[in-house]
Amino acid sequence: MMSEQLTRLKEKRAGFILVFLCAALLIWLDQWTKKLALAHLKDQPEIVIWKGVFELRYLENRGAAFGMLQGRQVFFFLVAVIVLAGVGYAFCRMPFNRHYLPLWACLVLLVSGALGNMIDRISRQFVVDFLYFSLIDFPIFNVADCYVTVSAILLVFLVTWRYDEGDLAVFSWKKGESL
Repeated sequence: MMSEQLTRLKEKRAGFILVFLCAALLIWLDQWTKKLALAHLKDQPEIVIWKGVFELRYLENRGAAFGMLQGRQVFFFLVAVIVLAGVGYAFCRMPFNRHYLPLWACLVLLVSGALGNMIDRISRQFVVDFLYFSLIDFPIFNVADCYVTVSAILLVFLVTWRYDEGDLAVFSWKKGESL
């Protein structure tokens, strides 16, 4: 029994290290692309990648997705903290094994997107957006937004079709095993 718990603890520690490294890489990629946008797109005309379909266009977003709730930086910071706390809880409760790997990956994307935009809000007081699908006049977004959107879609898919109630019982508030 003791060796089994020790093995699970070692697996969980390895999982946390992997999560940290993956999230750090994803956040770096997000911040690097935003730095490029600041250096090459700010106060410049848009760069057309595919005429009528996709452009790089600089925007300073002081709101949420699609520019909603402009100027509510404290609110967004608090929402991000709550999301990060929820994801931290999930990481602590979820076993680190092959079965739960898709959920771990989704949560890494979610954390990376939330932290990527949080870094902007803290350091710049706005989020740098620069990806624009002109074909459908979709609001301008960034790499961190992609992480959050993809993770949310995958989480819905996984919770709906991949994992059953027994699999999700690891997140229960009831007293139980958290490794």
